Amino acid sequence: MARRPLPRILSSGSASITRSREIARTAADSATDVLHPLITVVRGLRLLAVSGRQKWVATPKERRGPKLFLAAACVLVVALVPYGPILALITVMGAAAWKGRERTPVRTGPGESETARLRSLYEALVPYFSTADDPDPLFAHGGNWSKAFDAYAFDQDGRLTSLRISYPAYFMDGDAAARSRIEQLLHTKSGRGREYRFGWDEEANRLVLTVLDALSTTVAAQRFVTAPGETVLGFTDPDSVSRTVPVLDGDTMVDASPVVWRTGGRSTEPHLLAVGQPGGGTTTLLRSIALQALQNGDVIIVDGGGAGEYAALTGRDGVLAVESGLGGTLATLEWAAHETERRLITANLARQSGRPAPEDIRRPLWILLDRPGVLGHLAAADGRPDPQELLRIPLRHGRAAQVTVVLAEQFDALDTLTETVRTHTRARAVLGPACPEQIEAVLGAGPHTTPPPEVPAGRGYVRLGAGPVLRLQVPATPDPYDDATSDAHRRAVLDLLPGRGDPIEAAPVREPADEGPATAPVPVAAETTAVPVEAVVAEARPSEPLAKAQPAGAES
Repeated sequence: MARRPLPRILSSGSASITRSREIARTAADSATDVLHPLITVVRGLRLLAVSGRQKWVATPKERRGPKLFLAAACVLVVALVPYGPILALITVMGAAAWKGRERTPVRTGPGESETARLRSLYEALVPYFSTADDPDPLFAHGGNWSKAFDAYAFDQDGRLTSLRISYPAYFMDGDAAARSRIEQLLHTKSGRGREYRFGWDEEANRLVLTVLDALSTTVAAQRFVTAPGETVLGFTDPDSVSRTVPVLDGDTMVDASPVVWRTGGRSTEPHLLAVGQPGGGTTTLLRSIALQALQNGDVIIVDGGGAGEYAALTGRDGVLAVESGLGGTLATLEWAAHETERRLITANLARQSGRPAPEDIRRPLWILLDRPGVLGHLAAADGRPDPQELLRIPLRHGRAAQVTVVLAEQFDALDTLTETVRTHTRARAVLGPACPEQIEAVLGAGPHTTPPPEVPAGRGYVRLGAGPVLRLQVPATPDPYDDATSDAHRRAVLDLLPGRGDPIEAAPVREPADEGPATAPVPVAAETTAVPVEAVVAEARPSEPLAKAQPAGAES
């Protein structure tokens, strides 16, 4: 049986229908363009009417009568004023046009790409935040991610900047390994090349992920606004400390968040230990501390590396010695131990007689040692005492004697530090590249942030006593005599250096560094060298004059 052809109207109907739809759509668009002002005014009138009705409903009944009377009086005045109705109509139309204008809709939720990113992150967390025995799992494959992610924010590129996650109560958030796995997963899925901070709220079962801005590396050495006994180690995140100081960042004055280390008689962390890799910035930190200490104190510097990083400080006012040889170091540290004892005895005598402490023992004394492990190795090979053994008295009694010890060492020489140094240096800093295990071994606690993608000099972490672990960026304080130093940084350091003293009054220059100091230290009372310092303080009498120790090996 032959097929009959379809009617003509059915075979060509689709083309006619499509053409008719295009004509109707074009006519509707043209009408919308022509009537757009009228549509805007009508929309505005409707919004004004709705707003007026809401205000009328919200008005108490006892106030509706006076409002009606006031409205009627206004209408009467407008009607009696020449051209009043026309002006009122124009005003109403203008208000309606403004009220009914088209506004850019405010986005209230994530976009498609952001939703896909959140769902992918949710699915990746399912194996860690779910168990087969949970009857109503918060995390499940194909589940609702909006219940687990309470809050989130994205940047202009569609990358996460903050995320708050609710996790089940049975998750072992007290286990460091379990938390580390979650943090590593979030770091990987949220994008590498940025620093993340993880805030665990075990009580509420919430984890907050925050993307941190890079710390500024353009802040150079300068005079910081601090009180006596305060030293700025560097700068950290604004929400980590409750204090700001004005600093010059390039050519702009900004408020920065400092990490302030307090020393002196009431300090709970009177001594500092800085550890890092070669080129990490530990020498920069010591140089920055020395420039701040010279404002109202005296400084002794021991350069164990012998690279001449502190040559610019030699002979400056307040710099008692800059040593790099073993002999000079031993003599200088022995003098520092005697000076600590002398200060303790003098302060004790002043308290017993009811007099204030003399001015010379209230002036802070800073002992800065860079890489003491090298000198310890040389001392062991030469059969001489380790320089760190001479730090026992300054470390144990330095807080009461206004003596502060700062040491800088590298990771590969940590085992050379003595137990006394490890015990009494409760302020710790880790600078340069370091894994979380190394940071935790030095600071006693791991950081709550991921490592930065790039580690500039002076970048690391700091912890003062039992406080939190903070990010740290040391102010740029390079050696001004280094050819690689920029002119701006060189000028900034040179402006902070004190002047050089009169060469006639300075101590004579030593011969070889290993032959001991050029001038022997003035001996103190016999009790000071014969018995421990505790016995000396107890047996000292006001009738016995004490000779003030002088710096050994001071260089001009």
